[in-house]
Amino acid sequence: MSSHDLTATSRAVVLRYMDALAAGDFTALRAFFGPESTWTLAGDLPLSRTWTGPEEIFDEFVPAMIGRLVPESMEFEFEGLIGEGDQVLAEWNTRGLTRSGGRYDQHCLAVFTVRDGRIVAVREYLDTLHAQTVVFA
Repeated sequence: MSSHDLTATSRAVVLRYMDALAAGDFTALRAFFGPESTWTLAGDLPLSRTWTGPEEIFDEFVPAMIGRLVPESMEFEFEGLIGEGDQVLAEWNTRGLTRSGGRYDQHCLAVFTVRDGRIVAVREYLDTLHAQTVVFA
């Protein structure tokens, strides 16, 4: 596969992932990840670490974060992608209310690595001070 084709394929996978995220379809999101896929949340939040496999990512990490927010208030706004080969940088905004009444308004960036049509690694970067102050206070 040429570098151009690899980039186009990787971008397409991440675009489909972002569409499922915006739709709130967590069942569909899980299917993008293989058994050894990782999600690393940068920083020093209580959830900052590397999560491995769809079970840890979607049964532990995502519920621990989403559980602190009011689900029906959640909004995901996709901003754009930059891709090169098997790596894609995605940018989006996550907004919602915390269960304690705070307003979560987070700008997120993540580097996705895609192989064989599946996401094998994600490294997510966000404003950890905002998350600590609003979500984990």
